[in-house]
Amino acid sequence: MKRRRGYKRGYPVALLVGFMDDHAVLWHVFSHVVKPHCTVTLGGTRTDKRVLYNFHESVVNALRPELNEEVRSVVVAAPMRTTYAADFLDHLRKHHAYLIQAKGSNRATFAELVGAASQLHEVAELVKTKEFCKLIAETTSREAERTVDTLEKHLNSIDNSSVVLYSPKEIEGFICDQERQDDFRTKYLILTDKYLTNCKDRNRINRLLQIAKNKKVKTSVVSEETPAGKRISQFGGIVFFTTQTL
Repeated sequence: MKRRRGYKRGYPVALLVGFMDDHAVLWHVFSHVVKPHCTVTLGGTRTDKRVLYNFHESVVNALRPELNEEVRSVVVAAPMRTTYAADFLDHLRKHHAYLIQAKGSNRATFAELVGAASQLHEVAELVKTKEFCKLIAETTSREAERTVDTLEKHLNSIDNSSVVLYSPKEIEGFICDQERQDDFRTKYLILTDKYLTNCKDRNRINRLLQIAKNKKVKTSVVSEETPAGKRISQFGGIVFFTTQTL
């Protein structure tokens, strides 16, 4: 009897919101699969401004909890010859500017794409397109570059408050040291996709990522082909950094 192979989901890449005439579907996009999250229904007609406002608010409410440390990139899709995606992005700019402000701590990167993304077969085809892959590369790259900019500030810090680690063993020890957690500010763990794929003890790294998430460490996996990924590769493919509270 053949042993069943483990389910390969991969690492989180982005969120996808597919708008249709009377509903929107939220999807989790991983490096290997796409999984549906929830469906938000329009409780009336789009010509009713109050109904449309409430609908957009419901989508934001469903989206906000999913924008965590790993995923800050969102692709908004709608069929050709519709303004559904543009209408939603306009709603964000008017009522939730903090989500799209470049320097906001809660900001995310949004991108618009033409295409239906309501059914699984539609999404499966959409994520294979060059347009989708390009958008994902651009949005995740911008997010990663912001994190690397923060890393550079830590590296160039003139005081001794910054901590930068490149060894998985040291990183694991630091994150698991409960007594040290309150003495440090926001903590970051960033690694390249190539490092995650090729590391000898992948189970240990995956376990480290899970522990980091549980400890509220901002974690992210970036493409090695991006400028941010190339910079992280210079440190061996994995970097942890934080600043001590003074």
